[in-house]
Amino acid sequence: MSVVAINTLTVPEPARAELEKRFAARKHSVDGSPGFEGFQLLRPVSGGDKYFVYTQWATREDFENWRSARTPAHETGGAKPVSEQADLLEFEVVDLGE
Repeated sequence: MSVVAINTLTVPEPARAELEKRFAARKHSVDGSPGFEGFQLLRPVSGGDKYFVYTQWATREDFENWRSARTPAHETGGAKPVSEQADLLEFEVVDLGE
């Protein structure tokens, strides 16, 4: 059963371009991770300051393994985070049958 992890990032207006630039620079960095099924960066369009980082994984174990082994991008590049707050939401994909 696939799982979805959504990281909610609170990003002030002046930092949004930098956030998108950083994600674009590393958009394929997770592609080779076991169980990785997909990624999207979602930009707010109707007010608000929250971006959503959507990733889908084959299993919870695949996600947890990636999460425990990774180093956040802002730590490897020496840059300060552009988000003011981050929250993680986790879901299982419901199989609704054929």
